Amino acid sequence: MKKWILLFVVASSFAYGAKKPNIVVFLADDQGWGDLSVNGNSLVSTPHIDAIAKQGVTFENFFVSPVCAPTRADLLTGRYYQRSGITGTSKGRERMNLDEVTIADALKAAGYRTGTFGKWHNGSQYPYHPNGRGFDEFYGFASGHWGNYFDAMMDHNGKVVEGEGFIVDDCTSKAIDFISAESKQPFFMYLAFNTPHGPWQVPDRWWKKYENEPAVDDNRYSKNENKPRTRAVLAMMENIDWNVGRVKAKLIEMGELDNTIILYFSDNGPNGLRYNGDMKGQKGTLDEGGVRSPSFMQWPAAIKAGTSVPQIASAMDIFPTMMDLADIPYQSKKPFDGKSLKPLLFGGEERWQDRIIVNNAIWRNQTSVRSERFRLDQEEKLYDMHTDIGQYKDVSKQYPEVKAALIAYRDNWQKEVVSELPKMDTRPFLFGHPDSLYTHAPARDGNAHGHIKRSNKFPNDSYFLNWEKAGDKVTWDIEVVEDGEFEVSLYYAMTADGLGSQFNVSFGENAFSFKVDKAHDVPLIGMEGERAKRNNSYVKRWATQTIGTINLNKGPGQLTLSAKDLAASNAFDFRMLVFERVR
Repeated sequence: MKKWILLFVVASSFAYGAKKPNIVVFLADDQGWGDLSVNGNSLVSTPHIDAIAKQGVTFENFFVSPVCAPTRADLLTGRYYQRSGITGTSKGRERMNLDEVTIADALKAAGYRTGTFGKWHNGSQYPYHPNGRGFDEFYGFASGHWGNYFDAMMDHNGKVVEGEGFIVDDCTSKAIDFISAESKQPFFMYLAFNTPHGPWQVPDRWWKKYENEPAVDDNRYSKNENKPRTRAVLAMMENIDWNVGRVKAKLIEMGELDNTIILYFSDNGPNGLRYNGDMKGQKGTLDEGGVRSPSFMQWPAAIKAGTSVPQIASAMDIFPTMMDLADIPYQSKKPFDGKSLKPLLFGGEERWQDRIIVNNAIWRNQTSVRSERFRLDQEEKLYDMHTDIGQYKDVSKQYPEVKAALIAYRDNWQKEVVSELPKMDTRPFLFGHPDSLYTHAPARDGNAHGHIKRSNKFPNDSYFLNWEKAGDKVTWDIEVVEDGEFEVSLYYAMTADGLGSQFNVSFGENAFSFKVDKAHDVPLIGMEGERAKRNNSYVKRWATQTIGTINLNKGPGQLTLSAKDLAASNAFDFRMLVFERVR
């Protein structure tokens, strides 16, 4: 669908006479700079992640966006996330525009096998789905967070499947299977861990060390720190580290470690106040601690161990850097905002020009600007980051010309980038794309009408409850890409007194009615292995029922699931509809 917008000048790995380097990208979720032993945290042990830094390069000043989906778009496109149309983190606002080219698109065109595992968070319905953004293989979930980390409901190339065990271990196992496949092609594997994002679930194996520990460190936030959450985060970090070690062990076993570029970083600052190297800020903020990420890269065949890069860098640099390191000529219709960091890895600092990186929270209309030395924060206070990493002293009066220049840069950036975005995201959800067998209509993307309520204010892994009267309904604004007939499956829970209730699914003039065959009265789950109180929704083990078939005609409209006749109030919980193309 979008191949016409690609302007690649590429050559496959085979044309070069030697195999291109494999590329492995690890991305942690809500991990702070200070959540690693290599960065001075005495409470945690992360030897495998630390080893990437010691055996490769540390990017000392590496910046990301303040929350999840924007950073993932920065990585995938090499461009400021605002340019790709992202205005939020849920209900479709996290989708990258379809005219954006991803790093997976580019590497796939250059002869790479491509796979992503874990948390996607850049669109669910194809072609926003990973399989539509250049990835041959996907196993994980498309939402911004998940409500249960054990034997979780997962997406495997669009098909709903049940996971096996703890979600991070499960996704890592699938990633190892992918890189282990026999192939003459190099691979690009993007493993996006969904921890230490809440809910605060972690297996006993990792929790035992921290269960009775105070998790108190001498840091600026000690008095306000949520100690149970910090303990859970540290246990989750040791689990992540173990899984990083599993991947590296497999690469060694395969004889591929030397020829594999490994990158590790996080998507934003820490999801709570805890040790973070005395930096100000946390996830969602634009201060140094909210947008500075640990970042390490290892490539034994080429990068000297112990290399340090002090210059500021960004998640937007990953795409151009990987293409450059793999020696793949590449041009894109849309220019990068990121830069290849290759000169900084191989002694080319004299050719490097100082730069400015903008951090922006579009949903709050706030912007912070970082130069090599200074940060202009969202309140127009100026800090010298070489001498004041904690942002304690405003130096605006000492450096008025610097402040004026950074304000001017910010204003021009906002005119160029932010002004492109619409105030409201009115894009419909795409349904029935011919290149995908499945289309999901989750509660996350729906709108409730009547008495129906969402299970939690955070939509990503929520469900709809409180179906009280006939006429209560959920709607989705969709656009059908191509005419077709679809078999529809319902994911639900229902008490026995609700049996006999009748529901209706409709799109335009096409509709069908159904009744739920079996009661499925189950408790909430997510408490298993939970170590601190969560903010997001608990979930259920949903039952599945094939409820009918429907013809969807090409074009925009409203998809509706409505209660036609309820045998009892509050007997039905709705999680998702899945449409499978049968014709």
